[in-house]
Amino acid sequence: MASAAKKVLVPVANGTEPLEAVITIDVLRRAGADVTVASVEKQLCVDACHGVKIVADALISDCADTAFDLISLPGGMPGAATFKDCNTLESIVKKQAENDRPYAAICAAPAVALGSWGLLKGLKATCYPSFMDQLSSSASAVESRVQQDGKVVTSRGPGTAMEYSVALVELLYGKEKADEVSGPLVMRSNQGDEYTFTELNPVKWTFDSSPQVDENVLSDHDYMDYLILVPIADGTEEMEAVIIIDVLRRAKAEVVVASVEDKLEILASRKVKLVADVLLDEAANRSYDLIVLPGGLGGAQTFANSEKLVNLLKKQRESNKLYGAICASPALVLEAHGLLKGKKATAFPAMCNKLSDPSEAETGLLLMATSLPAEGRELPWSFPWRIQVAELLNGAFKSYLKIRVVETAMRYVTAGEM
Repeated sequence: MASAAKKVLVPVANGTEPLEAVITIDVLRRAGADVTVASVEKQLCVDACHGVKIVADALISDCADTAFDLISLPGGMPGAATFKDCNTLESIVKKQAENDRPYAAICAAPAVALGSWGLLKGLKATCYPSFMDQLSSSASAVESRVQQDGKVVTSRGPGTAMEYSVALVELLYGKEKADEVSGPLVMRSNQGDEYTFTELNPVKWTFDSSPQVDENVLSDHDYMDYLILVPIADGTEEMEAVIIIDVLRRAKAEVVVASVEDKLEILASRKVKLVADVLLDEAANRSYDLIVLPGGLGGAQTFANSEKLVNLLKKQRESNKLYGAICASPALVLEAHGLLKGKKATAFPAMCNKLSDPSEAETGLLLMATSLPAEGRELPWSFPWRIQVAELLNGAFKSYLKIRVVETAMRYVTAGEM
């Protein structure tokens, strides 16, 4: 008789870092865990950072009497502060510690929540770099990307979320299961390995506008005026979608998340519920500087069957504008509709045999002319891909802003910063 699935609690709040929440949920569900996403707000739908909307499975009050095998707190501000002030969540996590069961946190949450509750005393822990001073007052602060001390796991930020999540799988299920789960994610075997980028037939891309921004008044809330479309559908790979949206919005692009379904809320491949900004019918009325397709088998098939989306992509090609895809979408959408004609491409390994020219399929990222900017294999290639797309967009802008955005993105990926 099969053993019951491990029960995991992942709380979310307004201001939660969506990458850290979604990657943890996704990876643990891949391992077979029964993950409950619980809102600490008064409603199920939370407004995470960077405009990402996540619909929880339950309210935190519904989870008070449940015994969990693991509790994992994502970071992000003010989400972590909301966790700290939530008496119900504090009680649940303290009970977890009293019963010697695993608990974990990433980014701001180790310092702001766990540390404030006194749950890191005498333990080695890490967190988001700017919270290290606060952490040092409640734990033995270390700068590890992922730190495990007994049954407590902490990590630095969005750029370390994948490693953190796999570490949680290993804690619950052992190394064999962790290796089994991490394999299809196409993770790098060594953190220090260089990402592989290949650009073929480089050309000057076409944009609808050249943003005019006064560097003296540029703030974190200013957009670069580049308009980007990210379609999502039932079955979309949630990690890829959220990474695309999150990183490009960090680069100050205006990202429109459009549902290809007949509703705004979609159920992604690992049952994470995301809410789009608009339906594709409304989004199709605008002209985009870039269209980016996340993967996920079910979502990619829906994209391929959407005449409206395919027409938008063909218009993008005819206008010599940027478009790209990751995971299953290069093969099931772009290749299937002739949008890779004469192009080398890469995709999720199991899909590479569907490409007409897979000669560069082992490359982590391809930048193609004249109409295809980027294709990625799978996560975590999503991280460098978004950086490279941000750099391409900024190439049409002032050099100081290009440097600023790319440096910000590189810190975010390599140091685990927000």
